[in-house]
Amino acid sequence: MKKRFDIKVIGHDFSVLSDKGDEHVSKIVQHVNERAREIGDASKDVTISDIAILVALNITEELFRVRGEKEDLLSRFEGEIEELISYIDEKSKSTPCDVRDSL
Repeated sequence: MKKRFDIKVIGHDFSVLSDKGDEHVSKIVQHVNERAREIGDASKDVTISDIAILVALNITEELFRVRGEKEDLLSRFEGEIEELISYIDEKSKSTPCDVRDSL
């Protein structure tokens, strides 16, 4: 069930709905505010709107990079799983197993 959270992001108050817990929402708000503070400290002559856009661009870039890393890992794991399955199939063909052999 979604819960309403009153948050402050880059000095602006918002009311948002989330089905995540207080800690999760708090971490997100903290992350966005930290990124905004970093950008604001590095760029003295930017507006709050500029900071918000730069934060959105930076976080989106991080998201795309992590998604790419996830896809790379999935592809690698799928390849390794296919190799293991082929290896097992090959071994089971060359060495038939019979339960009676161990008796």
